[in-house]
Amino acid sequence: MMDVKKFEGIETPFYYYDKALLQETLAAIKAELSKHEGYHLHYAIKANANIDVLRVIQQAGFGVDAVSGGEIQRALDAGFAADKIVYAGVGKADWEINLGLDAGIFCFNVESLEELGIINELAAAKGKTARVCFRINPNVGAHTHANITTGLAENKFGIAMDDMETAIKAALEKKNIEFIGLHFHIGSQILEMGDFEGLCRRINELQDRLEAQGITVKNLNVGGGLGIAYDDPDGKPIPDFKKYFDTYTAGLQLRQGQQMHFELGRAVVGQMGSLITKVLYVKHAQVKQFCIVDAGMSDLIRPALYGAHHVIQNITSQEPQEKYDVVGPICESSDVFGKDEMLPACHRGDLIALRSAGAYGEIMACQYNCRKLPKAYLM
Repeated sequence: MMDVKKFEGIETPFYYYDKALLQETLAAIKAELSKHEGYHLHYAIKANANIDVLRVIQQAGFGVDAVSGGEIQRALDAGFAADKIVYAGVGKADWEINLGLDAGIFCFNVESLEELGIINELAAAKGKTARVCFRINPNVGAHTHANITTGLAENKFGIAMDDMETAIKAALEKKNIEFIGLHFHIGSQILEMGDFEGLCRRINELQDRLEAQGITVKNLNVGGGLGIAYDDPDGKPIPDFKKYFDTYTAGLQLRQGQQMHFELGRAVVGQMGSLITKVLYVKHAQVKQFCIVDAGMSDLIRPALYGAHHVIQNITSQEPQEKYDVVGPICESSDVFGKDEMLPACHRGDLIALRSAGAYGEIMACQYNCRKLPKAYLM
């Protein structure tokens, strides 16, 4: 149970980040990475870009996976080395590309031939060479929500496998481009290792195809996607990184000296965060009770957007349990965190914790209904 005394005097709603758990998670990742030669982690900053959290991750020695110019800048501000930053995204604006070029980032994960041409033009204007990996759409499905799968042919991400050789040959012909590898990402919140095994098989096929044409690949970036146990944050606070990395070691036919890159986000920060909110009212309706809290979908949008569920805990009541729909104040029927939740009897002023909210929580918050953005505290 959380020590609620540390929350005294803090205005709700707010995000609480458990620094000790974050450090334990980072240590677990480092321990597993050390067992595999040539493995590198780039933290997917889109999961949580809180500057205090980023500084802890940077101190652990990891790099960053960015998907916008703003994320590149935030990573630089947090002290990450530019040569550990990779930059993906289907719609890179000119200013974002120029920012990456000026900073000297490790590589651009290119998602179209059109983008490749623009990067070459902008690099030429600066007298620079841009290192690129091609993001290949492997047409590999993942057992996850439809809105967060990214590796199917119908998704907007990446270059089709049939166009892979054309893209690489185009890169080799451009004076201001250096082709350094391939990039993949099949989705997010993946818990079945079979999905990653499928990606390994596809990468092996593609590598064999390229080598038959005399094309070698120095770097393989397999993205991220490893999920967390949303239903058991206390029992499984740290994901099974051993199984994750071992899956790639067993499944991929790596070439001599080939470097492996991973882009984990949710698995790094998801379990360390909780959204702390206060009970405003307990409304007794004819058919159910509503526990109305001061946090809403503007603070944590995952339940409304994905139908996601976070473990909900009343951290200030020890009374017998009752059944509630836990809802927020936003004028939308989708502003619901949980239905038929069994909680210790709730009263005005009680603190409610929405667990496993360290990823895609604070960073996706908005000011709908002219609400203030929630603050966050790393303790």
